[in-house]
Amino acid sequence: MLAPDWKDYKILGTGDGLKLERWGDVVLLRPDPQAIWSATVDFSRFDTHARYERDKSGGGRWIINKPMPEEWTVRWRDMKFYVRPTGFKHTGLFPEQAVNWSILTDEIKKSKDREPIRILNLFAYTGASTAALAKCGAVVTHVDAAKGMVERAQSNCALNGVPRENTRFIVDDCKKFVMREIRRGKKYDAVIMDPPSYGRGASGEVWRMEDDVFALVKLCVQVLSDAPKFFLINSYTTGLQPQTIQNLLTLALGDKRGGTEAYEVCLPTECDIALPCGCSGLWRKQ
Repeated sequence: MLAPDWKDYKILGTGDGLKLERWGDVVLLRPDPQAIWSATVDFSRFDTHARYERDKSGGGRWIINKPMPEEWTVRWRDMKFYVRPTGFKHTGLFPEQAVNWSILTDEIKKSKDREPIRILNLFAYTGASTAALAKCGAVVTHVDAAKGMVERAQSNCALNGVPRENTRFIVDDCKKFVMREIRRGKKYDAVIMDPPSYGRGASGEVWRMEDDVFALVKLCVQVLSDAPKFFLINSYTTGLQPQTIQNLLTLALGDKRGGTEAYEVCLPTECDIALPCGCSGLWRKQ
């Protein structure tokens, strides 16, 4: 599944463990573990603003080659999102997720329910999905444990004119929040989640995707309404294949009337190959 409709984002070249990207007027060179082939372009020929270099400890830093803004925006369809390079090679935006924004906004638009679709968005990061879904009429509860990421999500929603009543922003551990929602009897029509491969909570809790995601999915099933619309899991964990994610949803939602599918999420490139960027599993009401 190739991410569609980007106006200001392109992958100019890949290979040798790297990807060269144009974000609006800014060109960045970043590591990419999937790009194991020889480079498709000569990276040195491009006027790159910055490159990310890893160090021996597993971290890294940005090497600035020429002046660039601290933050800027890129466009997808009729929306804009903030871009700001972070300390761990990221930019605050995952453009391949446009695959899922496209699918889910279509699901929302074709719904004939009188009430807005209530969506729980877990590990919601800087809120591009929250903004896309809320802008087309859904009411989204956005949950992430990092306060800075939630603040950036609020900025992305404000940038796109998302009505405030269509969003609720929560800084919290996702599992703990879901457990409280179960006790409160709160219900949602859809759940989306983008869990990390590994993470630590504020109190030292350890999250491992392979060990913990199925239990979280089963918890989330308990907050689904009587007529759920969809359930999306996105994964960047290399060892988890699309079929594995599909199996999680099939087993957890087996008594619901719906169907599951899974797919590899990719980005198109200027060198006519697709760059793999993880996988997604989607359950939809039939």
